Amino acid sequence: MENIRNWWSDLHYTPLQKRSLLIVAGLVLATSSFFILRTPSSSQAITPATLTVDVAAVDITIDVQGAVLHPGVYKLTSGSRVIDAIKAAGGVTKAGDPSDLNQARLIADGEQIYIYAASATAATKRQGVKVKPKSSSFVLVNRATAKEFEALDGIGPVLASRIVAYRKANGPFTSIDDLQKVPGIGAVTLSKFKSKLRV
Repeated sequence: MENIRNWWSDLHYTPLQKRSLLIVAGLVLATSSFFILRTPSSSQAITPATLTVDVAAVDITIDVQGAVLHPGVYKLTSGSRVIDAIKAAGGVTKAGDPSDLNQARLIADGEQIYIYAASATAATKRQGVKVKPKSSSFVLVNRATAKEFEALDGIGPVLASRIVAYRKANGPFTSIDDLQKVPGIGAVTLSKFKSKLRV
């Protein structure tokens, strides 16, 4: 404090100039304090604008054919399952047998779902009659049971069960060559029994 007094008295200003200097310094100090103290109360939190996006349900188009009440092309929402497609087509007829389909599987746009009629073999099994598959008859790849696949040359129980499991998980085969997607079936293996298969 003593140093400030000495500095003030050593200034080579007139008393009027010293008074003016004090007034200017006081005004600067008061103005600065006003803005510093005022800033927190006047500042407002900036909240980002809420972005709303209208997400319309995406439709998929599927074809339901075979043993259903109303075969045809239907629009379903994305994320629908095989059971939803069957319901859209009115359900399975009395002659239909959807047991070879995985009804919980998600369906894709443009897919066809085919419900086959119950085969004579399945009907006789329900009546308790054992039917031995004929080697001369064709095997329907989307209807055959594991036992019917086993009757083909080059297919054993393991490979037969893989075919049925793949069909349930991925839907019906669209062509005979699709069987090559099943692990263990290559072009050479398929050629052994391809002539006895039908889609």
